[in-house]
Amino acid sequence: MIGSIASIALLGPAAAAPAVAPTERGDPRPPNVLLILSDDQGAADLGAWGAEDVKTPHLDRLAAEGVRFTQLYAGAPVCSPSRASLLTGRVPQRCGVPGNVARGAAGLPAEETTLAEVLAGAGYATGLVGKWHLGHGGGRGPLDQGFGTFFGHKGGCIDNYSHFFYWSGPNVHDLWRDEREVFEEGVHFGDLVVREARAFLAEHAERPFFLFLPFNSPHYPLQGKPAWRERYAQMPSPRRHYAALLSTLDEQVGEILAALDELGLSEDTLVVFLSDHGHSTEVRALSGGGFAGPYRGAKFSLLEGGIRVPAIARLPGVVPAGEERGQLCAAVDWLPTIAELCGAELGGGRLDGRSLGAVLRSADAPAPHDVLHWQLGDQWAVREGPWKLVVNGRDTDGSRLEGAWRTLLTDLSADVSETVNLARTHPERVERLTQLHARWTKTWDEER
Repeated sequence: MIGSIASIALLGPAAAAPAVAPTERGDPRPPNVLLILSDDQGAADLGAWGAEDVKTPHLDRLAAEGVRFTQLYAGAPVCSPSRASLLTGRVPQRCGVPGNVARGAAGLPAEETTLAEVLAGAGYATGLVGKWHLGHGGGRGPLDQGFGTFFGHKGGCIDNYSHFFYWSGPNVHDLWRDEREVFEEGVHFGDLVVREARAFLAEHAERPFFLFLPFNSPHYPLQGKPAWRERYAQMPSPRRHYAALLSTLDEQVGEILAALDELGLSEDTLVVFLSDHGHSTEVRALSGGGFAGPYRGAKFSLLEGGIRVPAIARLPGVVPAGEERGQLCAAVDWLPTIAELCGAELGGGRLDGRSLGAVLRSADAPAPHDVLHWQLGDQWAVREGPWKLVVNGRDTDGSRLEGAWRTLLTDLSADVSETVNLARTHPERVERLTQLHARWTKTWDEER
């Protein structure tokens, strides 16, 4: 999870004017927002990030038409806390979702303010199509958190064709339209996301909208569509199964981007894409298949491969095309960023995110954070500049780092793979980062 001590501040109304496009009546119209989230995607698993064996032309095009972030971090290396921090602009502990939300367990507290609520308050139509995984009722579903419509599954994963949750008992069907259970056996879930997204865009084309598309791909089960399974049939397992699902996701995202073009909405729509965290090496994911490039770590790990995620933003006329941003950024930054661009008021409340508005416009803008922090159970990490400390960490395969490696200090400017432990030679740096983390922990512990 994320948040520098300097960034934890009481934020009021967005300070900057919205990025607006005039309507035919001459009235200012704020940009639409399309927020796309992939699930369990490898840190380097796009062509634009260096993947050479898997085809992702639509997301690569999006990167070419916007800005891609090379140092943007997820809020957590697992699904629920990462999603909670993205939607609230607050670190998982502060927003009440420190770990994955089990079926039937409490999820995102009703009193938390989500991006959907912020934009609904500014007059936006809001919708969610995809995976929720932040609670199952009691005021904690999507319709309770600012979304006007919902289509998708509420739990952590489903079979893409039967739409049942099979990975722990009891096996239950999990596909919903608002609060009504619906059945669509035999249709790939990603194709349902495309269908519902296109319908939402067409229905709300004449007013500002916020559409959140948290896909469940390339999360297991690795069920790519037949054409992509055939395309990668000669690739070794498990990469071929993962690649087929990742390219399926890319194709489905491409269909939604095409819908924006068809409706004449692309020039007026902020499109943000990012992954919730790194790829899975669980047995249920065939023990791997994702690609983290030079980074060590994966899902469940606070090493770079678990939390450094591919991220893209496109807004013609505001966000330059074909540029990179290397500033230290975080998923919690998207809520204040989108609020600023849309001219929406944040209201009172303590946020951990900082607006990326200046960063989007210029590669020379200062980074919004000097320090970032994460914690998952007893595993924690802090990064200050190039220095990163990971304590009680997990390796790429999910195993614990043992012995001297339980305290791992790295200089990412020289060792992005986190394979050289500098803890013994730089004890003063270990002490400083430990103190920073203790101070940060106190800021959210005091709120309990």
